[in-house]
Amino acid sequence: MSGVTDTEAAARLIGFGLRPKQVPARDTAYADLVRKYQADGQFKQLTHAVAAGLGLLVLEVNQQAGAVLAAGEESAFEIKMDNYARQSKIRERRETEKVMHGVIHLATAALAFPRPDDLANDTYIGRVSVEQIDSVVREACRILDERAAQAESNGDPLSDAPELEQAWRVYARRPAAAATKDGRLAPDTTRGMISRALRFLAEQGFLVHISSDRGGTYRTTPRYQIQVRELAADRAFGELLDLDVVAVADDVGTLRADTSETL
Repeated sequence: MSGVTDTEAAARLIGFGLRPKQVPARDTAYADLVRKYQADGQFKQLTHAVAAGLGLLVLEVNQQAGAVLAAGEESAFEIKMDNYARQSKIRERRETEKVMHGVIHLATAALAFPRPDDLANDTYIGRVSVEQIDSVVREACRILDERAAQAESNGDPLSDAPELEQAWRVYARRPAAAATKDGRLAPDTTRGMISRALRFLAEQGFLVHISSDRGGTYRTTPRYQIQVRELAADRAFGELLDLDVVAVADDVGTLRADTSETL
C-alpha cells in the first residue's frame, strides 16, 4: 500500500465491501486493509466518513466477513423493492407482491438465526431451505389467521393489528408449488418466490447454495449474520419469532460451524 493515501485506502476498503462475494481470505490487499482498519483508529474514522459520504453505514469490518455495509435511504447503493423486483425477475410489482417478498426475507432471517445466541456467536452457521421457509410461513399464516379472527370477533379493527397480521392473507392464498409445462417450478407459487429470494441472497454474498435438497438448501455467511443483527431490532422480526413457529430443534434449522467449507 506504499504511496496510497489513507483516504484512497479507505475508499478501496469500501469498494471491497460493495463486492458481495469478495472476502479478505481470497484477497491479500483486502485483508491488509481490514487489518489497518482494526489497528488504526484514525483510519477507522476516515473509513466511516468516506462511507457516510456515499450514503453507506459500516456495520462491521473483520477478516471473516470483510467490510459489511448498509445503504441509507436515498443512497445510490440502496436496493429498493422495485430494483429487487427487476433483479429477481418478479413479474408483478404490485404492493401484494412486495409484501410477500418481505415476509419471505423476514422468515429466512428468522430461520437462519432463530436465537439471540446464534446472532452473537461468530462461529454459528445457519441453514435454510425452500421447503422449510414455506412451511414456517404457512404455519405463521395459520396462527395469524386465528389471531385476526379473534380480534375481529372482539371488535378490534384489523387495520390496527401488527404488520404481520396485514400480510398473512396474501401469502396463505397463494399455492405452494405448481409445475410449468417444461417441469420447472412455477415462478408465481410461494416456493418459486422463495427460490428466487434465496438465489438473490446468494448473489449478494449472504447465502451459499449447498444442495438441491428440500427445494434448494443454503447456508449462511458471516456477512449475512451481521446484516441480520441489524434486522433483529425490527418489530416485525420479533413478531414472527414470538409466534413460536421457528423451531430450532429441526436438524435443518441450525448447524455447527463446518471448517471444511469456505465462503
